[in-house]
Amino acid sequence: MQKSWSASFSPGRPVSLVKSLGILRRGQGDPTIRISETEAWLAFSTPEGPATLHISKPLRLGPAEFRAWGPGGEWAVHSAPNLLGAGDDWSEFDDLLHRGLFPEIVVRSRSEHPDLVLPATGRIFEHAIGAILEQRVTGIEANYAWRWLIRHHGQPAPGPVPVGLRIFPSAQELAPLRRWDWQVARVEGKRAEAIRNFVQASGALNWWADKPLDQPKPTAKAPGTLESALGSVSGIGPWTIAETLQRSHGSTDHISVGDFHLADFVGQVLTGRRINDQQMLELMAPFAPHRQRVVRLLGLSGERKQSFGPRYAPLDHRQR
Repeated sequence: MQKSWSASFSPGRPVSLVKSLGILRRGQGDPTIRISETEAWLAFSTPEGPATLHISKPLRLGPAEFRAWGPGGEWAVHSAPNLLGAGDDWSEFDDLLHRGLFPEIVVRSRSEHPDLVLPATGRIFEHAIGAILEQRVTGIEANYAWRWLIRHHGQPAPGPVPVGLRIFPSAQELAPLRRWDWQVARVEGKRAEAIRNFVQASGALNWWADKPLDQPKPTAKAPGTLESALGSVSGIGPWTIAETLQRSHGSTDHISVGDFHLADFVGQVLTGRRINDQQMLELMAPFAPHRQRVVRLLGLSGERKQSFGPRYAPLDHRQR
């Protein structure tokens, strides 16, 4: 039997696994994660090697139980509380909310969803690659590429796990891929090139994995913060940076500027009309440094963006 590590953690507040960890799942068929309201299975790479983490949580207030397998199991258990909001403090947000800073729909959504937390995984690589795969394509196309890479270049999750649970490939496993491999995965040249650039830079970027977002790197060769370091990689822009930091560090403020739907959705919910990215930034400015909290709560509010015109059609890049 494989060695396992275990621990428990009491969040001290209600936490919904589905609402909180759902941001880590890339499509319903994501092979790296299984979530329900009472348990979650996550398979991922750590600095110590591959790991599987199982989270068991009672429906009512009570301690969550963690158990992990694999070479990275100890790391996974140690960092697991951050998935349930150990570093996610809502007290300032709630104080501002009670003072009337936020719109009524945000107040209502917060009262209806007090069990939302922003998870922080402490992992950069897989979230950045997942975001690159989503650049300029439909979710269907991005999720296909994500699953293809895992199926063909990932590895089975260690431990007694649900059937099909697998780990996203590492930088070393993605580095040998050639143009035709990316074509089969339905990833066209620009996204493939951005991934290759990120794979080459990933070793240096991992220094920030367990550091605060605004902590500068203390070397002359790589000054600045994680955000600036990510932006220095060709093919990585503000949208990809935000999508990465929302997951790796549980960023409370980064919003996905350049998203195909977000500005329209935020504008429609808060103003009753569609707006562009610049207007969204102006509208959301008073909510800093909690803009991502506001976006997540708006997403849980039950409001939906009205659709106009034809849907964006998936593209087949295999012949390109």
